[in-house]
Amino acid sequence: MLALTPLDEAALARLLDAAVAGADPLDVMPPVEGPPGWTPARRTAFLDFHRGRCLDPATAVERTWVVDADGTAVGAARLERHGDAVEAGIWLSRDARGRGIGREVMKLLLAEARSTGAARMIASTTAGNGGARAVLTGLGAALTIEGDEVRAVLRL
Repeated sequence: MLALTPLDEAALARLLDAAVAGADPLDVMPPVEGPPGWTPARRTAFLDFHRGRCLDPATAVERTWVVDADGTAVGAARLERHGDAVEAGIWLSRDARGRGIGREVMKLLLAEARSTGAARMIASTTAGNGGARAVLTGLGAALTIEGDEVRAVLRL
């Protein structure tokens, strides 16, 4: 069973656990100075990043959900408004990749995006991320590739 759980403090703690267990910090948050890996400073920065972008009403710019598969946090999904569009973003832990979860999460995000009244949903990935590209084109996105950056647009 797949569910999107709205981010709150309890869900944020579960999300950090999922990130530490199954993702590289650079895949799930902005860079933090220091040695590689999930240092105490990176864990704090991860929590602060999500609190600032989603949980603090004074600074929130997006809606974020924990991706739960069979009751276990396996990643995050987000929508951020940009004019007449909403930008979607997903990350999944290594163990959750390649199981069709990304496609199902994108379908749920599309439904959320439609409920906002936005005209389109946008997303970006890298040229080497074949899984994300397949999900986006499978959902009808038009892709534009510039160097290593892939931009996707889905009309809503």
